Amino acid sequence: MAEPSITLDYVYKGWDRYQNLLVTTVEPLTDEQLAWQAAPNLRSAGELVAHIVGTRAAWFYLVMNERQEVLAEMSKWDEPGVAAPGAAELVRGLQTTWQIIQNGLQRWTLADLDTEFKYDDDGKVHTYTRQWLLWHLLEHDMHHGGEFSFVLGMHGREGMDI
Repeated sequence: MAEPSITLDYVYKGWDRYQNLLVTTVEPLTDEQLAWQAAPNLRSAGELVAHIVGTRAAWFYLVMNERQEVLAEMSKWDEPGVAAPGAAELVRGLQTTWQIIQNGLQRWTLADLDTEFKYDDDGKVHTYTRQWLLWHLLEHDMHHGGEFSFVLGMHGREGMDI
């Protein structure tokens, strides 16, 4: 008897909850609150969320070859000098990139974790597995989501309720 295929949606369960916490925390913020920083030389709350969206979009578009134009646009949100969007646009970015992640997690199996992607970074070719890419995106979300939550707390606003 063949073993049933387990999709990565099952393996990565919990990431969806974290995504929802990000969205519900960002949604009500004003432009003033999104401009809060822990220190003048650090990213603002809005820039941290834009960094999460931009990183998700860049890895999926540039490395995993998910060629959706919306990802190309959002991958630029993290470039130097690009102003962070307002709360509604940040929520759209979180939801759009999450939908792409979710769709992948629902169709990929454990065997798909070994799929390799090559990325040419100015003549230096890097090879990443889907396992590494997904783990990197998950830990990246948690790291910068924690910074985002911390910045809100520093300014007296409740952060994400993890």
